[in-house]
Amino acid sequence: MRELTVRRLGRVAYQDALALQAQLVAERQAGTIPDTLLLLEHPPVFTLGRNAKAEHVLMPAAALAARGFQLFDTGRGGDVTYHGPGQLVGYPILDLGPDRRDVHRYVRDLERVMIEACAQYGLAATRVAGATGCWVGDAKIGAIGVRIARWITSHGFALNVNVDLAPFALIVPCGIRGKCVTSLGLELGRELPLPGVMDVVERAFAATFARVLASRPDAARAPA
Repeated sequence: MRELTVRRLGRVAYQDALALQAQLVAERQAGTIPDTLLLLEHPPVFTLGRNAKAEHVLMPAAALAARGFQLFDTGRGGDVTYHGPGQLVGYPILDLGPDRRDVHRYVRDLERVMIEACAQYGLAATRVAGATGCWVGDAKIGAIGVRIARWITSHGFALNVNVDLAPFALIVPCGIRGKCVTSLGLELGRELPLPGVMDVVERAFAATFARVLASRPDAARAPA
């Protein structure tokens, strides 16, 4: 099985994460780095995917900026979403060749990672027909938006852990009307230490993609 390097980056500005992903994608295409998973948080930011519609952002960009929110166009798929502190964002830089060159399968696998992570906390999350992401009932707990270039992946998934959900009311999350969002903390009634959730997500990701986790200098695991 291939090795997977996991890098826990803490809180990273969105534009810095974009630049890092571009660098790592080029390095993965050149074969100079192994498959890599970035785990991080972002400061408050709304991001627009390639399929985003202007009307799905319910407030002008200037008004959002006045409230402390950035707004970015991105190269990922999907519509508009929110990232903020307390949300675990995962950016896989994977080579899907030679045996996983299937975009649909890749998205379903990312859903499975979040579903398995939720299950470790006793929370039954599922897929919803016709929609991407991870759901608890009619509430979305995890979003997906990916980019694949020459079968190297970037962007990825966002799992709501302890994130403030109020900013989601300023958009139509993922372009889906009539649905709400939720978080692990809200569903479980307690705040979860993010390092422990990272441990769970790492293991679920490695199992789903048949990768071996590389050891890290900070590899001491935190309690979930």
